Amino acid sequence: MNEQNVQIIEKDGQPEYAVLPFEDYRRMIDLLDDNSDRAAIDRALREYEAGDTIPGEIVNAILDGATPLRAWRQHREFTLDMLADRIGVSKEYLSQIENGQKSGTVDLYRQLSTVLDVELDDLVE
Repeated sequence: MNEQNVQIIEKDGQPEYAVLPFEDYRRMIDLLDDNSDRAAIDRALREYEAGDTIPGEIVNAILDGATPLRAWRQHREFTLDMLADRIGVSKEYLSQIENGQKSGTVDLYRQLSTVLDVELDDLVE
């Protein structure tokens, strides 16, 4: 943008408006959009590096119909047997919880979140 193309309009002796060619205005908006996009990308990368994001694999599994518990269990490479043994419940009971046939207790979900290394909220729909 060439400052010579900008007209300054004053009010009470102070700059009030800047009038500039439309193409300069469009370039300025594009640059602002680029900076906004860069800021959003930087923020997403910081969240990812801090572990504050959910992997795309989990999101896709849930969108495809898996329960959050199943998606995280599979992502962490636990079989139903392994996870059931780890938290002290039967494979059948855990399967029923995973399939939404039983609800499970808050304490059970706390144990699952600890073993799967996720927030409790990440396991419930």
